[in-house]
Amino acid sequence: MKAKSPNSIDVYVGNRVRVRRKTLGMTQHGLAQLLGITFQQIQKYEKGTNRIGASRLQRISEILRVPVGFFFENGGSGPIEAQTSELNKFLSSKEGLALNKAFIAIEDPNIRQKLVALAKSLAVEGLPDIDSELQDPVVHN
Repeated sequence: MKAKSPNSIDVYVGNRVRVRRKTLGMTQHGLAQLLGITFQQIQKYEKGTNRIGASRLQRISEILRVPVGFFFENGGSGPIEAQTSELNKFLSSKEGLALNKAFIAIEDPNIRQKLVALAKSLAVEGLPDIDSELQDPVVHN
């Protein structure tokens, strides 16, 4: 008998749970304890193997301090795409999460700009010119 593959929506929602949990520095075990379930169940939710029911998703949103719409594309106001956005991929990686936390801790906008320039110079593949999106009118004359 062939194993059933997870639904793309369940995978997406599970990934959003994982991203938010990791952003808060919470472990799977910690979230599981607050929900009164096993950490293995959290793993299954985050992989999309098991679907998260409505009442459980509501409780997870309370614990993770986000609205339920956070777990859906466009805050729940639009259709869910099967592919995860670049931002979700970035925040799902251990390095991306660490870089995001460190970047947010940098208060000086000039240092942030220099870090972006460094990252772009180190990138293997060329990036589109997004400098106009990154410029802060206060920093640039």
